[in-house]
Amino acid sequence: MTFNRNRGLTEQAAETAVDSACRLLRLPTIRAKFPELAEAAARDQMTYRGFLAELLMAECDDRARRRSDRRIKAASFPRDKSLREFDFEANPSIDPAVIHTLASCEWVKKGQPLCLIGDSGTGKSHLLIALGTEAAMAGFRVKYTLATKLVNELVEASDDKQLSKTIARYGRVDLLCIDELGYMELDRRGAELLFQVLTEREEKNSLAIASNESFGGEVGRRRGARGPGPFSTAPSRTVRATFTAYRSPVISSPG
Repeated sequence: MTFNRNRGLTEQAAETAVDSACRLLRLPTIRAKFPELAEAAARDQMTYRGFLAELLMAECDDRARRRSDRRIKAASFPRDKSLREFDFEANPSIDPAVIHTLASCEWVKKGQPLCLIGDSGTGKSHLLIALGTEAAMAGFRVKYTLATKLVNELVEASDDKQLSKTIARYGRVDLLCIDELGYMELDRRGAELLFQVLTEREEKNSLAIASNESFGGEVGRRRGARGPGPFSTAPSRTVRATFTAYRSPVISSPG
């Protein structure tokens, strides 16, 4: 496709040419906003350079927003949650300064883990989703999953001889958010499979978990010990040691 660069184009012909060029170059934001920005440029007597800068910045900003939206969608969050919506007054044991520091996502950049531990209704899932969303908006690849759903997927992958591929897929994301860890007891096989995912990510990529079970509890202290909680066998001890070795921030919500 070629364009006739006739300097005597009418306004209508010029707009048609801009529309066609934007379609060809895949510049949807400039195409949509050009008439509005052109009128504003004429009204404010902007220079050609200023007008061009406004067009290009609008396109760049919109592309960044679309990329952010795609990362949030790819994370598979079950619902929208933001830090602005979190009620710190309802749980004064949570320090807003700590949460807002975590929102900078420096811990994700460093590949560190995060533990959100507390009773039901204390806002663990809200914070997990909100912090995961902040990470996605900051440009990190994020994946959210329930602990039981992840374990079931791993069991199915193991039965189908696709375990290595599945573990590698979960290992590639920058931040893996595991919710409701501890709400249901895992058998030995499930705990071991989950441990393989944690091992794959160890000291490489970040992990954030929300749990109603303290990693310092009785569960798993002895090999083969059984009882309520996320792990019933030896892997639980190793998992707790993994978090301890990382010196991860632990946000406790006693309720």
